[in-house]
Amino acid sequence: MEFTLAGLAACGACFFTNPLEVVKTRMQLQGELQSKGTFAVRYKNSFHAFYKIASVDGLLALQKGLVPALWYQLVMNGIRLGTYQTFFNLGLTKTSSDEISVPRSVLAGAVAGSVGAFVGSPMYLVKTHLQAESAKNIAVGYQHHHRNMSSALMSVYRSSGIIGLWRGVTASIPRVMVGSATQLATFSKSKHLIESLELFKKDSWLNNLLASMASGAVVVFCMTPFDVVSTRLYNQGLDAKGRGIYYSGFLDCFGKILRKEGLLGFYKGWTASLFRVGPHTVLTLVFWSELRKIYVQFNRENPA
Repeated sequence: MEFTLAGLAACGACFFTNPLEVVKTRMQLQGELQSKGTFAVRYKNSFHAFYKIASVDGLLALQKGLVPALWYQLVMNGIRLGTYQTFFNLGLTKTSSDEISVPRSVLAGAVAGSVGAFVGSPMYLVKTHLQAESAKNIAVGYQHHHRNMSSALMSVYRSSGIIGLWRGVTASIPRVMVGSATQLATFSKSKHLIESLELFKKDSWLNNLLASMASGAVVVFCMTPFDVVSTRLYNQGLDAKGRGIYYSGFLDCFGKILRKEGLLGFYKGWTASLFRVGPHTVLTLVFWSELRKIYVQFNRENPA
């Protein structure tokens, strides 16, 4: 049940934050492997990207990739948050004195995140392809031209086989490991601190909200470089031999971005990430915590 509650919470958050994910993806692909001033700037900033996508591609384009995004959230976050909660319930994230251990929480979050990222990788691949696709005059990155999620999955399978559906997973795992470890560890510690201060009632949703906001800010700072690498690897096209036309893998991508775009290249779209990850973190963890309270209350009132 922990896995189901976590997945549903993430899906609820995804429905509201997917437009920000579309904006973030476009900005991370803009100026790929080009130094500043040598490429046409399609999107000046996150707000301009939001407006440009809506005005050129249409309002519905802001929800591009929603179906695979929902499946990804259900699978990845269901496994990630559910596994972490299982570790928490077993006391594996606490010290012998029953206090929350930051190192143990980080390790638990990283392990849970890596498993979720691997299983959900095909959905993230398709989501990235669909969100990058746009009208020619505002296009950035490689354009795959899929009709929908099912056609995208079949297209990748026909061209690269079953292994092709996991292309880019080498970037997805460290991305989610860093994000999960940061998010879950900081959320647990923040919530424990806020509750100890007794600013609100112990079961108040405001405790979850404040802890989620603090967690989201840290996640953006730590995860954005890995997020950019992940987006680039997932979206790149393939040559006749089925190899990436830009990058051979995670380290190659990391090195090329550093050489061609500099350190700031790893933080392309960071404002879009902040607008997206912050609310998504808040919504996911608040929904997750509230759904668990409802589930516990239901079990108390309806014992087996």
